[in-house]
Amino acid sequence: MSYRGVIVEESLEDSSILKDLKILETNVEEVTEKHQTPWLKQWTLHTVEVSEDKAAESAGRIGKSLDTKHGSSWYADFINDSHHYIIFPSKVFFVDRWNKEEYDKAREYGISIGIPEHQVDFHPEVKKWER
Repeated sequence: MSYRGVIVEESLEDSSILKDLKILETNVEEVTEKHQTPWLKQWTLHTVEVSEDKAAESAGRIGKSLDTKHGSSWYADFINDSHHYIIFPSKVFFVDRWNKEEYDKAREYGISIGIPEHQVDFHPEVKKWER
């Protein structure tokens, strides 16, 4: 089962990782104050697909490629029906999509390294926790 996610090209110090991913769609978004990236004029958002057998390796490579010059303010993620890779510059979380505590740990970590709180809302809808 493959994973899908969005990678902001400008978040990468080394964008060559994108050559190894299947890009499904690309959109460009003008940066606003809410993005909290005033050093950029735009975000180039690539929707990617990652095969299950390459997901862990790709997550590690993406983490090593993320920009750390701006206070570790970036993350990337990709998700499938059962798991969610949440990728920070120095740590990768492999989250069971039904485990709220694992999501809480990833969220807390993201905030601790300077990612704006509104950008680390990884949790699926609350009603999904009530299986």
